Amino acid sequence: MNPYAKLISYMSLILGTALTTSSTNWLMAWMGLEINTLAIIPLISKSHHPRAIEATIKYFLVQATASALILFSSMINAWTTGQWDITQLNHPMSCLLMTTAIAMKLGLVPFHFWFPEVLQGSPMTIAILLTTMMKLPPISIILLTSHSLNPTLLTTMAITSTALGGWLGLNQTQTRKILAFSSISHLGWMTIIIIYNPKLTLLTFYLYVLMTSTIFLILNTTKTMKLSTVMISWTKSPTLNAMLMLSLLSLAGLPPLTGFLPKWLIIQELTKQKMTPTATIIALLSLLGLFFYLRLAYHATITLPPNPTNHIKHWYTNTPTYPSTSTLTALSTLLLPISPMVLTLI
Repeated sequence: MNPYAKLISYMSLILGTALTTSSTNWLMAWMGLEINTLAIIPLISKSHHPRAIEATIKYFLVQATASALILFSSMINAWTTGQWDITQLNHPMSCLLMTTAIAMKLGLVPFHFWFPEVLQGSPMTIAILLTTMMKLPPISIILLTSHSLNPTLLTTMAITSTALGGWLGLNQTQTRKILAFSSISHLGWMTIIIIYNPKLTLLTFYLYVLMTSTIFLILNTTKTMKLSTVMISWTKSPTLNAMLMLSLLSLAGLPPLTGFLPKWLIIQELTKQKMTPTATIIALLSLLGLFFYLRLAYHATITLPPNPTNHIKHWYTNTPTYPSTSTLTALSTLLLPISPMVLTLI
């Protein structure tokens, strides 16, 4: 890919994200979402592989449909209330359409079908952007409109996302698809609390971005694309593979790692809101995701399975590890002790 075209695409991504997250007008937010969509498409399809082209088309169709629904919803709201302000979403039909559109943008159940396929067809570096940076504009819109959305609908979508994200990830062997279903499950945790404590949703999103970026960077460094190559990746960098295990357990939400912090705070907030059954259900459903995290961690660091595949073991004594990878790895596993300070902020 031409370096200038790549630079323009990345700058457009930053511009679109900044435009959507900083705007209070529906038209400006919609323009930022469109810039983001058009900027990421060349990056997904740059390998010219049939799977990459398929992923590009699926991503474009879903995002275009969601953007059209956002524009249609904002027009209905402006027609009835005379307001283009994002925080003034009052019309019931507009609220329903906006919830549907944001669910499509984020990949919430039942609009999750596109996300694993798009992530599987994308390069590993672009998959990092799709699971982290591209989620920020829809998250910012749903934060601004959270007071207008239907609590029952959001809770239902959150619980089903957590259930299906864990259930469908059980039978996957591709690491990008496993992380895609992990993303769907974590989006359920973010959505269920957004009406009651938006700051906690934002904190959960930041920690999710931190942990997912760490895992993607480690997998990209060791060139690990599926479970059968996870088994032999310890030969390339044993230390990095040990940190991959800790990062996966942190993403699963096990104490005393960083990933336990958002789940602990969300369950605590749901209990305060007299939603103890909901907190119990979503905590039990997260055990589904814990299974495939443990399977990945087992393949990564402990032993080979009873019937190892016939792969040549590649020994790399000097595998390059970037400083950002080591920094993110430390943050994704060691942030739990700052939880008292976080509790005073939210």
